[in-house]
Amino acid sequence: MWNRLSILALGAALVGLGASIASAIDDLGPALTFCAETGCQAVKESWWARPFGIPMSIVGVLYFATMVGLSFVNQPRLRIALGIAGAAWAGFLIILQAFVIEAWCKLCMIADPSAIVLGITVAIGASTVPRDRRALLALPALAAIVLGLAMWSKPPGLPAAPSDTPEFVLKAQTKEAVTIVELVDFECPFCREMQKRLDEALTLTKVPVRVVRKMVPLPNHKNAVPAALAWAAVEMQGKGEAMARALFAAEPENLTAYGVERIAEKLGVDLAKYRSDIPAAIERVKVDVNEAHAAKVTALPTLFIGTARHTGAELTVEQLVAEIAKYDPR
Repeated sequence: MWNRLSILALGAALVGLGASIASAIDDLGPALTFCAETGCQAVKESWWARPFGIPMSIVGVLYFATMVGLSFVNQPRLRIALGIAGAAWAGFLIILQAFVIEAWCKLCMIADPSAIVLGITVAIGASTVPRDRRALLALPALAAIVLGLAMWSKPPGLPAAPSDTPEFVLKAQTKEAVTIVELVDFECPFCREMQKRLDEALTLTKVPVRVVRKMVPLPNHKNAVPAALAWAAVEMQGKGEAMARALFAAEPENLTAYGVERIAEKLGVDLAKYRSDIPAAIERVKVDVNEAHAAKVTALPTLFIGTARHTGAELTVEQLVAEIAKYDPR
Protein backbone atom coordinates (compact mmCIF):
# COMPACT_ATOMS: atom_id res chain seq x y z
CA MET A 1 0.00 0.00 0.00
CA TRP A 2 1.29 3.45 -0.94
CA ASN A 3 0.74 5.29 2.35
CA ARG A 4 2.34 8.61 3.28
CA LEU A 5 4.92 7.10 5.64
CA SER A 6 6.04 4.62 3.01
CA ILE A 7 6.33 7.36 0.38
CA LEU A 8 8.33 9.52 2.81
CA ALA A 9 10.74 6.64 3.48
CA LEU A 10 11.21 5.92 -0.21
CA GLY A 11 11.61 9.64 -0.95
CA ALA A 12 14.29 10.00 1.74
CA ALA A 13 16.15 7.00 0.34
CA LEU A 14 16.01 8.44 -3.20
CA VAL A 15 17.17 11.90 -2.07
CA GLY A 16 20.03 10.36 -0.08
CA LEU A 17 20.98 8.18 -3.06
CA GLY A 18 20.95 11.18 -5.39
CA ALA A 19 23.17 13.22 -3.06
CA SER A 20 25.54 10.26 -2.62
CA ILE A 21 25.80 9.76 -6.40
CA ALA A 22 26.61 13.46 -6.85
CA SER A 23 29.22 13.26 -4.10
CA ALA A 24 30.72 10.11 -5.66
CA ILE A 25 31.04 11.91 -8.99
CA ASP A 26 33.05 14.60 -7.19
CA ASP A 27 35.21 12.03 -5.39
CA LEU A 28 36.00 9.97 -8.46
CA GLY A 29 36.19 12.75 -11.06
CA PRO A 30 39.16 14.98 -11.91
CA ALA A 31 37.56 18.04 -10.29
CA LEU A 32 34.67 18.95 -8.00
CA THR A 33 31.48 19.27 -10.06
CA PHE A 34 28.59 19.39 -7.59
CA CYS A 35 30.16 20.68 -4.39
CA ALA A 36 33.16 22.95 -4.98
CA GLU A 37 32.74 25.41 -2.11
CA THR A 38 35.21 25.85 0.73
CA GLY A 39 33.30 23.71 3.21
CA CYS A 40 32.87 20.90 0.71
CA GLN A 41 36.61 20.86 0.02
CA ALA A 42 37.47 20.92 3.72
CA VAL A 43 35.21 17.95 4.41
CA LYS A 44 36.47 15.97 1.41
CA GLU A 45 40.09 16.61 2.40
CA SER A 46 39.55 15.23 5.91
CA TRP A 47 40.38 11.65 6.89
CA TRP A 48 36.70 10.94 7.45
CA ALA A 49 35.90 11.47 3.77
CA ARG A 50 37.97 8.37 2.93
CA PRO A 51 38.39 6.21 6.03
CA PHE A 52 40.87 3.45 5.17
CA GLY A 53 40.90 4.72 1.59
CA ILE A 54 37.20 4.05 0.97
CA PRO A 55 35.22 7.15 -0.15
CA MET A 56 32.24 7.69 2.14
CA SER A 57 30.23 8.67 -0.93
CA ILE A 58 30.54 5.12 -2.28
CA VAL A 59 29.38 3.76 1.08
CA GLY A 60 26.45 6.17 0.85
CA VAL A 61 25.53 5.02 -2.66
CA LEU A 62 25.57 1.37 -1.57
CA TYR A 63 23.58 2.09 1.59
CA PHE A 64 20.84 4.19 0.01
CA ALA A 65 20.59 1.90 -3.04
CA THR A 66 20.05 -1.00 -0.64
CA MET A 67 17.39 0.95 1.25
CA VAL A 68 15.61 1.84 -2.00
CA GLY A 69 15.61 -1.84 -2.89
CA LEU A 70 14.28 -2.81 0.54
CA SER A 71 11.42 -0.35 0.05
CA PHE A 72 9.98 -2.90 -2.37
CA VAL A 73 11.00 -6.10 -0.54
CA ASN A 74 9.22 -7.45 2.53
CA GLN A 75 12.21 -7.67 4.88
CA PRO A 76 11.07 -5.47 7.80
CA ARG A 77 13.69 -6.56 10.34
CA LEU A 78 16.62 -6.02 7.99
CA ARG A 79 15.17 -2.72 6.79
CA ILE A 80 14.63 -1.43 10.33
CA ALA A 81 18.12 -2.53 11.46
CA LEU A 82 19.82 -0.87 8.50
CA GLY A 83 17.64 2.23 8.81
CA ILE A 84 18.47 2.75 12.48
CA ALA A 85 22.18 2.04 11.91
CA GLY A 86 22.28 4.47 8.98
CA ALA A 87 20.52 7.19 10.97
CA ALA A 88 22.95 6.77 13.86
CA TRP A 89 25.97 6.95 11.53
CA ALA A 90 24.54 10.01 9.77
CA GLY A 91 24.10 11.75 13.11
CA PHE A 92 27.70 10.93 13.98
CA LEU A 93 28.88 12.41 10.65
CA ILE A 94 26.94 15.62 11.29
CA ILE A 95 28.60 15.92 14.72
CA LEU A 96 32.00 15.36 13.08
CA GLN A 97 31.43 18.19 10.63
CA ALA A 98 30.27 20.50 13.41
CA PHE A 99 32.94 19.87 16.03
CA VAL A 100 35.91 18.06 14.42
CA ILE A 101 36.16 19.16 10.78
CA GLU A 102 34.40 22.48 11.53
CA ALA A 103 33.14 22.75 7.97
CA TRP A 104 29.96 21.80 6.16
CA CYS A 105 29.52 19.92 2.89
CA LYS A 106 26.26 20.79 1.12
CA LEU A 107 25.78 17.29 -0.28
CA CYS A 108 26.50 15.70 3.10
CA MET A 109 23.86 17.94 4.64
CA ILE A 110 21.38 16.46 2.20
CA ALA A 111 22.43 12.82 2.49
CA ASP A 112 22.87 12.69 6.27
CA PRO A 113 19.48 14.22 7.22
CA SER A 114 17.90 11.97 4.57
CA ALA A 115 19.38 8.94 6.35
CA ILE A 116 18.00 10.20 9.67
CA VAL A 117 14.52 10.73 8.22
CA LEU A 118 14.72 7.32 6.57
CA GLY A 119 15.74 5.64 9.82
CA ILE A 120 12.91 7.30 11.78
CA THR A 121 10.23 6.44 9.22
CA VAL A 122 11.16 2.76 8.97
CA ALA A 123 11.48 2.53 12.76
CA ILE A 124 7.95 3.86 13.33
CA GLY A 125 6.34 1.58 10.79
CA ALA A 126 6.91 2.60 7.16
CA SER A 127 5.84 -0.43 5.18
CA THR A 128 7.08 -1.70 1.85
CA VAL A 129 5.47 -0.26 -1.27
CA PRO A 130 3.82 -2.32 -3.98
CA ARG A 131 5.88 -3.23 -7.01
CA ASP A 132 3.46 -1.85 -9.55
CA ARG A 133 3.78 0.65 -12.39
CA ARG A 134 4.10 3.53 -9.96
CA ALA A 135 7.36 2.01 -8.67
CA LEU A 136 8.92 2.78 -12.05
CA LEU A 137 8.67 6.47 -11.15
CA ALA A 138 11.59 5.94 -8.76
CA LEU A 139 14.09 6.01 -11.63
CA PRO A 140 13.05 9.36 -13.19
CA ALA A 141 12.68 10.74 -9.65
CA LEU A 142 16.29 9.78 -8.92
CA ALA A 143 17.46 11.36 -12.19
CA ALA A 144 15.53 14.52 -11.37
CA ILE A 145 17.15 14.67 -7.92
CA VAL A 146 20.68 14.40 -9.35
CA LEU A 147 19.86 16.98 -12.05
CA GLY A 148 18.36 19.29 -9.45
CA LEU A 149 21.48 19.01 -7.29
CA ALA A 150 23.65 19.81 -10.30
CA MET A 151 21.64 22.95 -11.04
CA TRP A 152 21.46 23.99 -7.37
CA SER A 153 25.15 23.55 -6.69
CA LYS A 154 26.37 24.85 -10.04
CA PRO A 155 29.32 27.12 -9.26
CA PRO A 156 28.84 30.80 -10.06
CA GLY A 157 30.60 32.41 -12.98
CA LEU A 158 34.13 33.69 -12.60
CA PRO A 159 34.41 36.87 -10.52
CA ALA A 160 34.75 40.03 -12.57
CA ALA A 161 38.25 41.46 -12.79
CA PRO A 162 38.72 44.59 -10.64
CA SER A 163 39.20 47.78 -12.62
CA ASP A 164 42.77 48.17 -11.36
CA THR A 165 43.88 44.68 -12.44
CA PRO A 166 47.31 45.06 -14.12
CA GLU A 167 47.52 44.29 -17.83
CA PHE A 168 50.19 41.62 -17.28
CA VAL A 169 47.77 39.75 -15.01
CA LEU A 170 44.93 39.93 -17.53
CA LYS A 171 47.20 38.67 -20.32
CA ALA A 172 48.32 35.72 -18.18
CA GLN A 173 44.79 34.32 -17.80
CA THR A 174 43.88 31.09 -19.59
CA LYS A 175 40.75 29.00 -20.08
CA GLU A 176 42.56 25.77 -19.20
CA ALA A 177 43.68 26.52 -15.64
CA VAL A 178 43.60 29.00 -12.79
CA THR A 179 46.53 31.37 -13.25
CA ILE A 180 48.46 32.55 -10.22
CA VAL A 181 50.79 35.46 -10.89
CA GLU A 182 53.36 35.54 -8.11
CA LEU A 183 55.56 38.60 -7.56
CA VAL A 184 58.49 37.44 -5.50
CA ASP A 185 61.88 38.12 -4.01
CA PHE A 186 63.67 34.82 -3.34
CA GLU A 187 65.40 36.25 -0.26
CA CYS A 188 62.22 37.69 1.25
CA PRO A 189 61.22 35.63 4.34
CA PHE A 190 57.54 36.39 3.82
CA CYS A 191 57.73 35.23 0.20
CA ARG A 192 59.33 32.01 1.42
CA GLU A 193 56.57 31.47 3.97
CA MET A 194 53.87 32.11 1.39
CA GLN A 195 55.55 29.72 -1.05
CA LYS A 196 55.31 26.90 1.52
CA ARG A 197 51.60 27.52 1.96
CA LEU A 198 51.04 27.82 -1.78
CA ASP A 199 52.86 24.53 -2.43
CA GLU A 200 50.65 22.81 0.14
CA ALA A 201 47.51 24.39 -1.34
CA LEU A 202 48.45 23.16 -4.80
CA THR A 203 48.69 19.59 -3.51
CA LEU A 204 45.19 19.88 -2.02
CA THR A 205 43.24 21.61 -4.77
CA LYS A 206 41.54 19.60 -7.49
CA VAL A 207 41.65 22.58 -9.83
CA PRO A 208 44.31 22.82 -12.58
CA VAL A 209 46.71 25.67 -11.76
CA ARG A 210 49.56 27.39 -13.57
CA VAL A 211 51.99 29.68 -11.76
CA VAL A 212 53.51 32.71 -13.49
CA ARG A 213 56.35 34.39 -11.61
CA LYS A 214 57.44 38.01 -11.75
CA MET A 215 60.80 38.98 -10.29
CA VAL A 216 60.73 41.93 -7.90
CA PRO A 217 64.07 41.86 -6.01
CA LEU A 218 63.96 44.29 -3.13
CA PRO A 219 66.93 46.67 -2.75
CA ASN A 220 67.39 45.85 0.94
CA HIS A 221 68.07 42.17 0.12
CA LYS A 222 71.63 41.97 -1.18
CA ASN A 223 71.21 38.54 -2.80
CA ALA A 224 67.77 39.14 -4.28
CA VAL A 225 69.09 40.39 -7.62
CA PRO A 226 71.48 37.46 -8.29
CA ALA A 227 68.65 35.04 -7.45
CA ALA A 228 66.19 36.83 -9.73
CA LEU A 229 68.65 36.91 -12.61
CA ALA A 230 69.50 33.25 -12.11
CA TRP A 231 65.84 32.28 -12.18
CA ALA A 232 65.22 34.28 -15.35
CA ALA A 233 68.23 32.74 -17.10
CA VAL A 234 67.29 29.20 -16.11
CA GLU A 235 63.65 29.81 -17.02
CA MET A 236 64.87 30.46 -20.59
CA GLN A 237 66.04 26.83 -20.59
CA GLY A 238 62.63 25.56 -19.48
CA LYS A 239 63.59 24.78 -15.88
CA GLY A 240 62.16 27.83 -14.16
CA GLU A 241 59.90 25.90 -11.77
CA ALA A 242 62.73 23.63 -10.59
CA MET A 243 65.00 26.65 -10.18
CA ALA A 244 62.39 28.54 -8.17
CA ARG A 245 62.01 25.63 -5.77
CA ALA A 246 65.77 25.30 -5.42
CA LEU A 247 66.19 29.03 -4.75
CA PHE A 248 63.44 29.05 -2.14
CA ALA A 249 65.02 26.01 -0.48
CA ALA A 250 68.55 27.50 -0.37
CA GLU A 251 69.77 29.55 2.57
CA PRO A 252 69.49 33.28 1.77
CA GLU A 253 73.22 33.84 2.33
CA ASN A 254 73.95 31.29 -0.41
CA LEU A 255 72.05 33.22 -3.07
CA THR A 256 75.19 35.00 -4.29
CA ALA A 257 76.09 35.13 -7.97
CA TYR A 258 78.43 32.19 -7.43
CA GLY A 259 75.93 30.31 -5.25
CA VAL A 260 73.00 30.57 -7.65
CA GLU A 261 75.19 29.44 -10.54
CA ARG A 262 76.08 26.32 -8.54
CA ILE A 263 72.36 25.74 -7.94
CA ALA A 264 71.72 26.06 -11.68
CA GLU A 265 74.57 23.66 -12.40
CA LYS A 266 73.01 21.03 -10.12
CA LEU A 267 69.80 21.29 -12.14
CA GLY A 268 71.73 20.32 -15.26
CA VAL A 269 71.38 23.58 -17.14
CA ASP A 270 73.74 24.57 -19.93
CA LEU A 271 76.09 26.88 -18.02
CA ALA A 272 77.50 28.49 -21.16
CA LYS A 273 74.01 29.44 -22.29
CA TYR A 274 73.10 30.42 -18.73
CA ARG A 275 75.95 32.95 -18.65
CA SER A 276 75.21 34.26 -22.12
CA ASP A 277 71.55 34.75 -21.18
CA ILE A 278 72.28 36.95 -18.16
CA PRO A 279 72.00 40.22 -20.18
CA ALA A 280 68.55 39.09 -21.39
CA ALA A 281 67.68 38.11 -17.83
CA ILE A 282 68.59 41.62 -16.67
CA GLU A 283 66.15 43.09 -19.17
CA ARG A 284 63.48 40.60 -18.13
CA VAL A 285 63.84 41.54 -14.47
CA LYS A 286 63.74 45.26 -15.34
CA VAL A 287 60.42 44.72 -17.12
CA ASP A 288 59.02 42.80 -14.15
CA VAL A 289 60.09 45.49 -11.69
CA ASN A 290 58.61 48.26 -13.85
CA GLU A 291 55.32 46.37 -14.19
CA ALA A 292 55.20 45.88 -10.43
CA HIS A 293 55.75 49.57 -9.83
CA ALA A 294 53.09 50.50 -12.39
CA ALA A 295 50.68 48.10 -10.66
CA LYS A 296 51.42 49.86 -7.35
CA VAL A 297 52.79 46.74 -5.74
CA THR A 298 54.08 48.07 -2.43
CA ALA A 299 54.77 44.87 -0.48
CA LEU A 300 55.81 41.30 -1.05
CA PRO A 301 54.67 38.69 -1.53
CA THR A 302 51.89 39.83 -3.83
CA LEU A 303 49.78 37.14 -5.47
CA PHE A 304 47.15 37.50 -8.15
CA ILE A 305 44.94 34.43 -7.94
CA GLY A 306 42.92 34.76 -11.10
CA THR A 307 42.48 38.52 -11.08
CA ALA A 308 42.20 38.96 -7.30
CA ARG A 309 45.14 40.70 -5.63
CA HIS A 310 46.46 39.39 -2.31
CA THR A 311 49.26 41.23 -0.55
CA GLY A 312 51.38 39.77 2.22
CA ALA A 313 51.45 36.28 3.68
CA GLU A 314 48.08 36.49 5.40
CA LEU A 315 46.30 33.74 3.44
CA THR A 316 46.14 30.32 5.07
CA VAL A 317 46.41 27.10 3.10
CA GLU A 318 42.64 26.62 3.33
CA GLN A 319 42.00 30.17 2.11
CA LEU A 320 44.38 29.66 -0.81
CA VAL A 321 42.51 26.49 -1.83
CA ALA A 322 39.20 28.36 -1.63
CA GLU A 323 40.49 31.32 -3.65
CA ILE A 324 41.86 29.01 -6.33
CA ALA A 325 38.49 27.22 -6.59
CA LYS A 326 36.72 30.56 -7.24
CA TYR A 327 38.63 31.02 -10.48
CA ASP A 328 38.26 27.52 -11.93
CA PRO A 329 37.57 28.37 -15.61
CA ARG A 330 36.03 25.01 -16.48
